[in-house]
Amino acid sequence: MDSLALIESFSEFKEFKNIDRVTLMSILEEVFRSMLTKKFGTDENFDIIVNPQKGDLEIWQNRIVTADAELEDPVSQIALSDAVKIEPDFEIGEEVSTEVKIPDFGRRAIMAMRQNLISRIHEHDSNNLFKQYKELIGEIITGEVHHVRKNEVIIYDDSMNELILPKKEQIRSDYFRKGDNVRAVVTDVQLKGNKPRIILSRTANSFLGRLFEQEIPEIADGLIIIKAVHRIPGEKAKVAVESYDDRIDPVGACVGMKGSRIHSIVRELGNENIDVINYSSNIQLFIQRSLSPAKVTSMKLDEDNKKVDVYLKPDQVSLAIGKGGHNIRLAGMLTNYEIDVYRDLEDEDVLLSEFTDEIEAWIIDQLKEIGCDTAKSVLELPVEYLVNRTDLEEETIVEVRGILSTELYD
Repeated sequence: MDSLALIESFSEFKEFKNIDRVTLMSILEEVFRSMLTKKFGTDENFDIIVNPQKGDLEIWQNRIVTADAELEDPVSQIALSDAVKIEPDFEIGEEVSTEVKIPDFGRRAIMAMRQNLISRIHEHDSNNLFKQYKELIGEIITGEVHHVRKNEVIIYDDSMNELILPKKEQIRSDYFRKGDNVRAVVTDVQLKGNKPRIILSRTANSFLGRLFEQEIPEIADGLIIIKAVHRIPGEKAKVAVESYDDRIDPVGACVGMKGSRIHSIVRELGNENIDVINYSSNIQLFIQRSLSPAKVTSMKLDEDNKKVDVYLKPDQVSLAIGKGGHNIRLAGMLTNYEIDVYRDLEDEDVLLSEFTDEIEAWIIDQLKEIGCDTAKSVLELPVEYLVNRTDLEEETIVEVRGILSTELYD
C-alpha cells in the first residue's frame, strides 16, 4: 500500500468529520514520524514531504557515505559500496537520500499506524468541537432530532455533531420526534474521555433571553436592555427591560402590536405566559411592577433583610399570588426580595390570628399561605376554591367559615 492509497483509505472518515485535508496531512506526518522513531530509533535524519493538494506523502532517509570498514550506524550512515550502487559518483562524506516505501514498514506496523491515525483524528476533532462549543455557551443552537431516549433527546447540528437535550432541560409540554427541528441554548460542554458532551437546555433563563434578542430588533441593536429574566418553564416568566432612549417604550417594543412580536416566543416555549415589565432602580416601584397584573396599595420595605410586606385590595390578592403561586414566586426572583402579601384591612374586618381559641393554628397557617389572613378574605372566597388551594377538607372549611361569619355578622 503506497502513501496515496493509504491516505485515500481515510477519505470517507475525513468527509464525515470536520477536518480539512491540510490538517489531515499534518497529523499523518506526525504519525509517520512516530512510526519512524519506533522502527529506526529516531526520525531526525528523515524528511517527510507532504503534498496536500495531491494528498501524497513521501519519506526520504538521509545518510552520510562512509567507508565500509567504518560503518557504525546504518540509520544515519551508508557504506560506500552501497552508495555507488545508487549513483556511481558518490564519495565518502556526501549525503545520500533514498526513498522509504510504505510497504517496507511491514503490514503490522502499517495497521498500527492506521489505528494511531484514526485515534489522532478523533482527538483533533474532539478538541476542536470542545473549543467551538465552549465559545457558544449561552448561545441558541438549532438542530435536528436524531433519536429520542427516555431521559434525553439526541440532536445533530448542521455538521452532524451530537448534542444532548436532557429530560430535565425540556419544557413539560415538549414532544419530539425524529427529524424535528429544535432550538435550545448551550449551557454546558464537558469532555468525558476524548468525547465532548454538549448539553442543551430549553428551560434555562438564558434561553428566553436569547429568544428575545433574536425576535426583538431593538434588543439585538442594544436600544433595549434585558435587566433580568426568570422563568417557571412552560408556565410563566417575567422579563424586566429598560431603554436609555426616552422615545422608546421597551415593554411596547417587546410585546409588539397586539402581541405580534412576543407571540412567536410564547409559541416556542409551549405557550408560556410571559410578563414584560419596565425595570426601575427604585426598588419599591420595581416590586410593584413585578407583581403585575395585581395593583399594590402600599408596602413596608425591609432593605436590610431583603423582605417586603405588600398590601392589596382583597380582589387583587389572588392576582398577586397567581396560579400555583407562580406570580409572587417570580416577582421575588426578579426583585431578589422575599415578598409577603396582605389584604388591606377594613374597620369591620378581623385578623385570623384573633381566632386561635376557636380555630387550630395549622388551619390558620394553611389559609394564610394562600393570602387569606382576615375573616373577610376567607368568607369572600368560594368553598370549592379554598378546598382546591389548601390541604383542608371541605367540612373543615365550612366549619371555619361558620365561626368567622358568627364573629363578623351575628
